[in-house]
Amino acid sequence: MEKWHQTGCVLCSQNCGIEVLVRDNRMVKIRPDKTNPRSRGYICRKGLNVFHHQHNADRLTHPLKRHGKGFQKITWEQAFSEIAGKLSNILEKHGPRSFAYMGGGGQGCHFDAPFGICFMRALGSQYHYNALAQELTGYYWVNGRMLGRQNRVPVPDEDRSDMLIAWGWNGMQSHQMPRAPLVLKEFADNPDKILAAVDPRKSQTATTANIHLALRPGTDALLIRALISLILEMGWEDKDYIRQHVSGWDKVRPWFTGFDVKGALKVCGLEYQEVEDFCLLLSTRKWCVHPDLGLIMNRHSTLASYLLNLLATVCGRFCVPGGNHLPPIVLPLGLDSDERAPGTWRTMETGFFAINGYFPPNVLPEEILADKPERVRVVLTCGSNPLRSYADTSAYEKAFRELDLLVTVELAMTETARMAHYVLPARSAYESYDGTFFPWTPKSFFQMRRPIVEPEGEPLECGEIFTGLADAMGLIPPIPDSLYQAAQKGPMDFSLAAAPWIQNTPQALQRLPFILAKTLGREMGSAHLAMLFGLLQQRLAAYKDPDGRILEPMDLFDRILNGRGLLPEYPGLLAKGPESLKKHWSTLYGLSRVRPTSAVAEADRQGFSTARAVIKALAPDRVVKVLQAAVRQRSYLPLMELSPTAVLAQEMFQAILDHPEGVWLGEGHPDNFREIRTPDGKIQVHVPELKDWLLGLSPEAETKALAPDPDFPFVLLAGRHVKTNANTLMRNPEWNKKLRDCTLLMNPADAEKLNLSDGQMVRVRTHAGHEVLELEVTDSARPGQVAMPHGSGLQYDGRVHGANVNRLTSNTHRDPLAGTPLHRYVPCRVEAAE
Repeated sequence: MEKWHQTGCVLCSQNCGIEVLVRDNRMVKIRPDKTNPRSRGYICRKGLNVFHHQHNADRLTHPLKRHGKGFQKITWEQAFSEIAGKLSNILEKHGPRSFAYMGGGGQGCHFDAPFGICFMRALGSQYHYNALAQELTGYYWVNGRMLGRQNRVPVPDEDRSDMLIAWGWNGMQSHQMPRAPLVLKEFADNPDKILAAVDPRKSQTATTANIHLALRPGTDALLIRALISLILEMGWEDKDYIRQHVSGWDKVRPWFTGFDVKGALKVCGLEYQEVEDFCLLLSTRKWCVHPDLGLIMNRHSTLASYLLNLLATVCGRFCVPGGNHLPPIVLPLGLDSDERAPGTWRTMETGFFAINGYFPPNVLPEEILADKPERVRVVLTCGSNPLRSYADTSAYEKAFRELDLLVTVELAMTETARMAHYVLPARSAYESYDGTFFPWTPKSFFQMRRPIVEPEGEPLECGEIFTGLADAMGLIPPIPDSLYQAAQKGPMDFSLAAAPWIQNTPQALQRLPFILAKTLGREMGSAHLAMLFGLLQQRLAAYKDPDGRILEPMDLFDRILNGRGLLPEYPGLLAKGPESLKKHWSTLYGLSRVRPTSAVAEADRQGFSTARAVIKALAPDRVVKVLQAAVRQRSYLPLMELSPTAVLAQEMFQAILDHPEGVWLGEGHPDNFREIRTPDGKIQVHVPELKDWLLGLSPEAETKALAPDPDFPFVLLAGRHVKTNANTLMRNPEWNKKLRDCTLLMNPADAEKLNLSDGQMVRVRTHAGHEVLELEVTDSARPGQVAMPHGSGLQYDGRVHGANVNRLTSNTHRDPLAGTPLHRYVPCRVEAAE
């Protein structure tokens, strides 16, 4: 039996639409889905080979417990019971800081995140380590300071732009934009447009581009300071834009006065005239920019992100057509977090704070090995393989050996799983309901993948695994039969029954993901699908707290999980009144503070009519049903189902189910400046924490800092993006058969000096370690720089394939503010392998 299914690729964050032929419960053929409204029939070789991700020899089928040097198969009941018991004992003895959660949202599956975060917070911990903090949190921190929210990230509005700048981004290989290679080629080939690349080497994007600024490795921040200084010196800044939309400019402009532009460009290895011509384009074109890891994982990472944002501001390119805009979102990729807020945790040993809700993986080994009573002793990973994905494999191995408990939730027997005390098998992206919340376009898009193959063995959805662990630890309050019965009748009946019970049940709201999983999830056959229904309800409603602050949906979620109150103290005589009166007052107060979010208007512009929702909400049969529930339960809360937002959420939920190819859920407001969340609604360019760092960025200081080390004369680009790599998601090397999928790129001149030849095995040495791999001699490499891909060195079916670049990276080689690893500037030496 065979059937074609519409679904999505899970191997990169673009999640292009694909159609999969399933025969006898195996994915056997893949083609692009032309009906997917975002990818529109585009697909790359990764998507065409995704069945290697689904079907591989190392897939996990049953819960495993470490036994000696191997593992023994156990039941789910035993796994939940033993893990819960050990975790409870450790927490009782050492406190909540001893627990860390690593994972929560990957390239294709995000629905483990609300369950994992809820579980972590229920244990009293804030330690959430995530891949986004391996790459982007310095950038997020800058956006929080300048634009008001760490979890709202500006993206290129390339459809309305006439110039696209790829800064440290090789989109021809890594995508990171819908249909990226096609978009880049269109910019390069269109005589009315320009593609510019800022990259030390001749990447595939740089060779496609009309303009290539081949700066010296590690000088991105210095170059951007020079660009801003030159634009101001020439009087080319957008003065009207700055006057209308910018705050703090008078404090920042002096930071660029009298800067030695020519001296800086000499250090950067660029000619003055080519840079002046580039600045003129920046001042006259409708340009947007896509920064990537070439900038963000490089020297001065957080400062460089700030300077690039400042460059866009000086040229008037934020929140305007064709610039970098703040797109509408289904849900943000993290929790806006400000380290200046009271109660903010910092890591005990290294002193780093969370950004966007995430702590940097780079510091976790030190936090585990710290000689402190409250050191991290328990790590629960979900869809995360830190022993290959994060910097300094050796440090991670040493640290993980010292853990009291390591629990890994995974699809396959990864390198991290091999070190775990318990390994819990998760269903794959094609065996479960799941989706992602990446915001790439001026419209908000969502696709909920559904199961298209049956799992082998006993794997569970990640949400169900976290729910089982929470249940075993006694974290979920007893759920009455009435809620299970209401769930059998459908989501609306469940909502009518659940709201009053949640109000009267301590901790129910804080454990809502688990309650949804056990009730609606049981009826829908998926904890994740039930969570989707809850998230859609949540994203349309904001809340005005007693201090007058509008809590956006994820702020509200964070407030609830932390158990912080949403109500003020009872006023006047009510404080001494009867409990029944207090309950009525609390309910009415809470209902009066609910506000629609911008997602309601966005949905209306996309065709989810608010007017139609009002009519449906007030339909006689619905009104009668809601009033009956309110009277029966003696509660005002069922009246929320008469809100048009409740109807809109139900319509969106049904539309998602009706469209397996994905659906547009909203269109942003034409005035994108409305999305800025600073106190005055303007771009805040004065970030005092970065002043000294910026003023210390000079040609003289950089010349000294960039002086080559005779012992490590080359600069290693650690983590080159290639089409033969999908992080560590593709463990079966068969998909790259006969391809050179793990090589070290070196310029011919350097190879000649070292008497090395193409195809030869070489050893790369750094301060952290060494690895052996094949040499590829090519003029795409810059003299003095070598490049190596990430995601290799995986053990599959008993053999190791390729070299592990993170043996060469040190976890302490990192950004001082965000902890981002400086992977694009790793001093190394290269020699012939013995």
